[in-house]
This record gives sequence, C-alpha cells and structure tokens, in this order.
Amino acid sequence: MGEVLEAAVSDSSQETMTERSLRPALQPKIEITSFEEGKDLEYTMAIEVLPEIKPMDFKTIEVERLVAKVDDEALDKSLDQLAKQYQQSEPIKRARKSRKGDIVVIDFVGSIDGAEFEGGAGQDHHLHLGEGQFIPGFEEQLIGAKAGDKLDVTVTFPEEYGSAELAGKEAVFAVELKETREMVDTPIDDEFAKTLGQEDLDSLRGAIRGRMETEYGMYTRERLKRALLDKLEAGHEFPLPQGMIESEFDGIWAQHEQAKEQQADQGADSNKSDDEWKEEYRKIAHRRVQLGLLLTEVGTTNNIEVSAEDVNRALVQEAQKYPGQEKQVFEMYQSNPEAMNALRAPIFEDKVVDFILEMATVTESDVTAEDLMRDPDAEDTTEEKTKAKPKAKAKTKAKTKK
Repeated sequence: MGEVLEAAVSDSSQETMTERSLRPALQPKIEITSFEEGKDLEYTMAIEVLPEIKPMDFKTIEVERLVAKVDDEALDKSLDQLAKQYQQSEPIKRARKSRKGDIVVIDFVGSIDGAEFEGGAGQDHHLHLGEGQFIPGFEEQLIGAKAGDKLDVTVTFPEEYGSAELAGKEAVFAVELKETREMVDTPIDDEFAKTLGQEDLDSLRGAIRGRMETEYGMYTRERLKRALLDKLEAGHEFPLPQGMIESEFDGIWAQHEQAKEQQADQGADSNKSDDEWKEEYRKIAHRRVQLGLLLTEVGTTNNIEVSAEDVNRALVQEAQKYPGQEKQVFEMYQSNPEAMNALRAPIFEDKVVDFILEMATVTESDVTAEDLMRDPDAEDTTEEKTKAKPKAKAKTKAKTKK
C-alpha cells in the first residue's frame, strides 16, 4: 500500500504541476487527507514556485577589470622568501652567547620533584630559539648561554597541556648546551636554481614570474566576477522562495557553528553575537539565492551547457589535489551524483558569467598587487593611495558553448 501511495502521489503531483506550468523551487510538501479502500486518494500539496525573472539589459553593465603586473621588485621579494625556506645553519665562527634566532644543540633531562618523567629527555636536539617549539619559558632561559654551559631550566607546564600527568606542574630540565649555530642566507644563484629543478637562475625567475602571473590572474578574475555579481544583484529585484533562503542559511549557519567550535578549541573568540552573525548570514543567503536563480535563468534561456569534457577536466584538477589517491577520488565522484553536481555547478556559473561579460563593457585598470589582492569588503580608512588608471574601453570576448 505504501508503494502504491508513493507512486500515485508522485505521478499525480507531477502531472498537476505540468498542467499548471508550475516550477517548484523545492520539493512539494504533501499531506494525505484520505486513502481509504474503495475511495479516491485525496491529498493537499503546498508548493513554493520559482519566480518569473526578467534579466536586465547586460549591455548597460560597466565593470572594471583590475590588472597588476609582476614587476622586478615583487619578483625579487618572492625569490628572497623562497630562499629563506631553504636557509641552512652552520656553527658560529667565534665564541659568543646564544641569542634569539640561533639554533642550539642540547642534551636535556626533565624531572618533577626529583623524578624523571617519560618523554622529558633528548640528545643532540636542535632547538631554534624564539620559535616556541618547547613549552613557554624554556627557550628564553637558554638565551645568553654558551657552548659547554650546563644549566637548570625551570618551567611550568600549561594547565591545558596534553598530558594530564604533567599539566600545571613545575619541572626542572638539566640542560647541556653543546653547540650554537646560526642561520645563513642561501645564495640565490644558478646552484640554488638547480636544487629546485631549474636549469639556471634565469629559468627559476621565469618559473616564479609565471606562477605569480597565474596568481594575479586568479585575483583579477575573482575581482571582476565579484564586481559583475554586485551589478547583477543591484539590477534585479524579484520575489525569492523563502524555503530556498532558509535552506541556504541553514547550510551557512552549520559551517559557522563548526568553525566556532574550532575557534573555541584554539582559544579564539569573536566580538559578534549570534544575532549579529545571523543577520549577516541571512543577507548572504539572500544574495546567493537571488544570484543563483538569475544565473540559472540566463544559462537555461541561452542554452549554456557544461560539457563532459568540462567536467572531466575539473575532475582531473580535483584529483591532482590528492597525490596517490587519484583513483579513489575518481571513483568517489563517479558514484556520487551530488558530488558531480557540486563539481558541475561552478563551471556552469563561470560560463554564464563569461556569457554576460561578452555583452558588458569592461574597462581595464592598472593597480598594484596589494590593491588587487585587498579584500573588497575590508574597510579602507586611508585616502585613495593608488587610483586606477583606466585604459580604453573594450568589450570582453569569452568562448562560451551555447
């Protein structure tokens, strides 16, 4: 009987919606009122329908494409940061006291109330002073010591320390400082480039420039897309299905609660109340639903499709994020329709955005890398430090499959 009822409700409700040209925003809410044997099946169906959407004239939209060039100064800075990651240490050339930033080689044995405890000893340990590798107060007491010194370091384990047997207790470490080493800069030359798989320094600089240009391009794309979506939001007003907004809000709030728990574990706090967060997130949910419906309408009306090649390309990129597990990633997506839809959705959105940009007027503006990467939502209390210099207006061209 349950299977019969389910089939009858599914078929008749779909037929009713088709006859009346209703486009449901969410699954209809069904309430069966009568299904006695020998009588007609009766039920009520409540439906939130999709609104009628009339897109604006996209030719009236004007947006800026912010462009930043990779100059030599930025390239040198990136190269210096890379070299710092490969810094080496060497013994100090002259006897001196250790200082913050040095690496000291130590033997140590820890005890509480005169008794050694498990995990409290080590030999030839390289400790980078100032990095906070040991419990608070330990490293500071080694600053000013010399190779050959033996000293007692007294510290108190934090109350929230991972081991309950040690948490909150005072310990004394007998430490012997065997050697002091200092960090030395890595020469930025052809040999350094070869250690990174490049033929020479020029090749390394070219590779870094290419990576930075790709990164800048991603920021340019995101800022342009954000500007376009802002224009689309401001240029359209139509009733939104409340159920879709609530569903979107629930998803955002669940993520907020999860992040809140993680911040609590890390001792972080927020100065906003739950009511303030909810108000902000409801606005975000409203924006997402509005823009999602609009872009879907534009894409559907103009026959914009996501091809199998588009999906496979995105799937390969996703699998490459998990080296050694590519096969499992492919199988997971292929067996999970929801995951495939999640992969397809941003591709469709970008295709629709490109379609709209073809008709919009896009002005290129040269900006600094800092301005390009600045969060557009962040408050900027400074005066206009760098004004964009508009270039000649030009229509954007994007290859969009229709």
